[in-house]
Amino acid sequence: MGTTFIGADNTLALWTIITAIAATSIILEQKFKWASKITGCVLAMVIAALFSNFKIIPTEAKVYDDVWTFLVPIAIPLLLFKADIKKIWRESGRLVVLFLFSSLGTLVGTIVGFFVLKSLIPSLYKVAAMMAGSYVGGSVNFIAMAQSFKASGELASAAVVSDNLVMAVYFLLLIALPSMSFIMKFLTPKKDRNKKTITENSTGNLSADFWKAKEISLKDIALTIALALSIVWVSEVISNYFATAISSSNISLSFIRELLGNKYLILTTLTMLLASFFSKFFGNLGGSQEIGAFIIQIFFVVIGIPASVSLIVEKSPWLLVFCSIIVVINLIFTLIFGRLFKFKIEEVVMASNANIGGPTTAAAMAIAKGWNHMVVPAMLVGSLGYILGNYFGIFIGNLLMPY
Repeated sequence: MGTTFIGADNTLALWTIITAIAATSIILEQKFKWASKITGCVLAMVIAALFSNFKIIPTEAKVYDDVWTFLVPIAIPLLLFKADIKKIWRESGRLVVLFLFSSLGTLVGTIVGFFVLKSLIPSLYKVAAMMAGSYVGGSVNFIAMAQSFKASGELASAAVVSDNLVMAVYFLLLIALPSMSFIMKFLTPKKDRNKKTITENSTGNLSADFWKAKEISLKDIALTIALALSIVWVSEVISNYFATAISSSNISLSFIRELLGNKYLILTTLTMLLASFFSKFFGNLGGSQEIGAFIIQIFFVVIGIPASVSLIVEKSPWLLVFCSIIVVINLIFTLIFGRLFKFKIEEVVMASNANIGGPTTAAAMAIAKGWNHMVVPAMLVGSLGYILGNYFGIFIGNLLMPY
């Protein structure tokens, strides 16, 4: 591994560098338009890779393992505290229906992409699980699936780079969809085609628009962190129980054991139930989204540290094709169901965006396009994606693993 300026046992220094890189990438993303197009997670990975390639920090250390095993699980409940299923259906029922059809497109695209490229990309079922989770939910689901299927840091890094390149192009396409006459003719009844529904009121930086300052108290921070840790602990106890209680030798029960013994599915389910039945309490907790998002940014720093540039360049082209297949089929499904059930163009754009990008990008795009009435529904269905993403990812990963 060689000698580095900061040793692997220098815990405080490594934590300082990791969090500083995460903070820097967030600041850049929110301050500069070029950085917001690259996205903070890619910036975090690139900066971290530079630090390790120039031998400033080691590529392996216990600190990095702690991020994977300790911090990542905490981010899941933090980002799901506002995922009240009852509220999502009550306030966004129409968009939820299209979102679910769009999610079906993600699954079909993942399966099609897998069988087209499985001979070209080793361990593609792991990427399929990560991308199915991510393209139904978001980064938190990507990370959970990377953990669940034990994807290497290099494979995860290559997948993230490919994912973000595809998403950057795809979001530009989504923004442009309402101005494409053939799309509008396909979706919109003739009598409604001349109605103006689009305005612009964004600062030009979607990330800065979304992550603007919100009210938060010391009590909020204390309760948020304590509850997140409690949920992670209880979920591990439950998942360990099922993993031990259900026999691994019984083929008919093996899939059930994989589901109930997976702490990320238990985490998701438990948090969703709490957020739904105690929605007023969890919905009023400030800071959970921000803390969870910062943890996710730290994770991207850690997976960027061992990244081999040559390996990423080698793997990324085919992974770009894989991710492209998924998003294209997702869009086709969304457009077809949008046409069949007479959804508006903004609903089609929001449903697909909430799938591929998650609640933050969907809400930010609604703000950017001036679709103020779509901001809350986009956030809500995106939060539903956080709930469903882990289920879809586990299902796809286990389904495709034997192939």
